[in-house]
Amino acid sequence: MSEKDLDTRFNEAVEIASKMSQASLPQDVQLRLYAYYKQATIGTLSYNSNSSLDLRNAFKTNAWMQISHISIDEAKELYIEMIHSLKK
Repeated sequence: MSEKDLDTRFNEAVEIASKMSQASLPQDVQLRLYAYYKQATIGTLSYNSNSSLDLRNAFKTNAWMQISHISIDEAKELYIEMIHSLKK
């Protein structure tokens, strides 16, 4: 049997994550997962200065910007690894 392709493993990890309780995860973990997910699904953030951003969105944007140097595939791998480590 061949190894599952990256997109399949990523989608499975997203499914696992959707069943996790956000309240059970520390905020830094939530932000890192958010950043990996956004980088994996959208790619590098194109920054638009928006003064109406609230504090929560500012933290999310900052987390995404911090990992914007990694590739989409690398973001998927890191997301998968993080979800599986949290599942244990």
